[in-house]
Amino acid sequence: MEFDDQMRRFFGTDDLGAVSPAVMASGIERMQVEFGLEADKGRRFAMWSLLYMLGSAPDLDVAFKDERDRDAARTFMDLLDQANDTAAV
Repeated sequence: MEFDDQMRRFFGTDDLGAVSPAVMASGIERMQVEFGLEADKGRRFAMWSLLYMLGSAPDLDVAFKDERDRDAARTFMDLLDQANDTAAV
């Protein structure tokens, strides 16, 4: 699942700056529901990643049963934090 595809699917645009707070809340809620129902590991990880960036991801132990998936999510979190730290400098 491509990032832009997720944005259009859940928020109707690939520009989050153009999304109203109501549309943002609704899109996050739909994404959380679909995340809970999704069986494909790759799609689950992609949805979790976007939810994480939006501050709405479930905890790792809830989101991922497999330790390797939790490790991948931790790595993603670390990389995103590093990118944000670099951008702030």
